[in-house]
Amino acid sequence: MLELRYARRWQNTGIAILSLIFVAALMPAIWVWPDRQQFPTWFVDADKWLHALTFVFLAVWFAGQYRPRSYWRIGVGLIAFGALIEVCQRLVSYRTAEWLDIVADTLGVVVGLLIATAGLGGWSLRFERWYAQRQAASELD
Repeated sequence: MLELRYARRWQNTGIAILSLIFVAALMPAIWVWPDRQQFPTWFVDADKWLHALTFVFLAVWFAGQYRPRSYWRIGVGLIAFGALIEVCQRLVSYRTAEWLDIVADTLGVVVGLLIATAGLGGWSLRFERWYAQRQAASELD
């Protein structure tokens, strides 16, 4: 982990985000039509995009708190998290598990870690530095 002043808060927020995503993934889908034939085709594509974008966000979030040498652990952990979601969705009667969701999750993780490697990694450290400068400036006023 990076030398963060608010490391515990960043970790707790990360756990809260993972928990919210897990709960949302297991909630009954309010958009399911009784007749699957009339299920909007746009949503099928949007569902995969939602998976991918969620995991891009998660990868960038956690890359903000860890050094680049730990990115592979973030990747493995998030892919395992995506697989856990699919296993749990298979266990409930009102959700379905799909291999393509895991593929979308994995692609999202890869893209997110590429974004982090390209320069967005460690963003929380930069945020803390900005925040400390802002606090110091406001104390001078």
